Amino acid sequence: MLKFFAKERTVAGPGFNRWMVPPAALAVHLCIGQAYAFSVFNGPLSKAIGITESAPDDWKLTTIGWIFSLAIFFLGLSAAFGGKWLEKVGPRMTMFVAACCFGGGFLISAIGVALHQIWLLYLGYGVIGGIGLGLGYVSPVSTLIKWFPDRRGMATGLAIMGFGGGAMVAAPLSVFLMNTFKTATSVGVIQTFVVMGVLYFISMVIGAFTIRIPAEGWQPKGWTPPATENRMITRNHVHIDEALKTPQFYLLWLALCLNVTAGIGVLGQASVMIQETFKGGVTPAAAAGFVGLMSLFNMGGRFFWSFSSDYLGRKNTYYVFFILGIILYTLVPHTGQTGSVALFVLCYCVIISMYGGGFSTIPSYLADMFGTKYVGGIHGRLLTAWAAAGIFGPVLVNYIRQYQVEHGVDKAASYEVTMYVMACLLVLGFICNMLVKPVDRRHHMSEQQLRNAEPDLAGAH
Repeated sequence: MLKFFAKERTVAGPGFNRWMVPPAALAVHLCIGQAYAFSVFNGPLSKAIGITESAPDDWKLTTIGWIFSLAIFFLGLSAAFGGKWLEKVGPRMTMFVAACCFGGGFLISAIGVALHQIWLLYLGYGVIGGIGLGLGYVSPVSTLIKWFPDRRGMATGLAIMGFGGGAMVAAPLSVFLMNTFKTATSVGVIQTFVVMGVLYFISMVIGAFTIRIPAEGWQPKGWTPPATENRMITRNHVHIDEALKTPQFYLLWLALCLNVTAGIGVLGQASVMIQETFKGGVTPAAAAGFVGLMSLFNMGGRFFWSFSSDYLGRKNTYYVFFILGIILYTLVPHTGQTGSVALFVLCYCVIISMYGGGFSTIPSYLADMFGTKYVGGIHGRLLTAWAAAGIFGPVLVNYIRQYQVEHGVDKAASYEVTMYVMACLLVLGFICNMLVKPVDRRHHMSEQQLRNAEPDLAGAH
């Protein structure tokens, strides 16, 4: 059985259709994208005992909120440390372990709800499920890049778009299942967790079993690398540990962190922000529609910007993120002053599209800089920037707003300073991106190092 998961057993044979790989990646990313929809369980979990309203022994929302926070924390942690293991064992084994962790996390959480033990939800969805999130996120990326050297951005965009869109499937599915299983003595969360855990496990295992890696030296039919090398796209490879010794890694870490900080800071406050900016002019239902629209742009941006980067270049695409972002964040306060809801919505939808685009473009940017051999592991370590941004963004938005309100600033105007701060962060990101240069050749792996890195898999099928 273990031989089936061996890396050499996943090497594709002659004539394999590379377009079978993106659906395998999507089978995983659409599942783990459920994390963005976990908040639909917050209300029911806070009434697990009281059923119709919270009982004295029910969990508080602040207690439940740690489940998602732990999941995102362990996503970043497992991506950072599991990326190197991924390069050793291959995507099939990694995706299978991700399926076991993510699906199993739901089952452990179901037991936690049944026993009313919050620590089991922290362990199940937060820790074990979070590990599944991280391994599942990075596992298909390097494989897609190797299959599509001619369209790196498009390929990674297809998969990472799935992570952005997973919540659009998970949210209505979760609500439907809870309503189906709900009784006079149960909010339906236990059964919903079990069903979703099994469904996600099956889907992710299908992706793991169908994934393939190209044989050593494989190239798309009819495609050859450009005769003149693009200085920003290397033909060499940098070892995962050596990448941490280059300034390029830290510049790209900062570029991603700053771009994501600006986007995630407003993503979590979108509904409240539009209602307070246009007090009385935007209903809660309309604000919810605005949040849904932003989700569509988050998902679509992941594919659009990553696809565009194949033509614009990765560095130029990040220039667009920062320059256009600076303009839009500076413009947003004026939309509130003029009362233009349409312009406000347009600005934020474009901003969130670039937030998603930053995630989907960065794997190809890393492959351009460090080569494709260890890009999965390098990408995993760079995702610690996401974890950092997940703290910085909301803290900046919430605390600056709170400070403004406490000092007599009207709520409608309390976000103006925040928007200018975000614009300043993007200026720093622009500078970091500008400083990115090709990796010095002393960091490149030699032919001998490449031969010793792992057994030649060219003849294995």
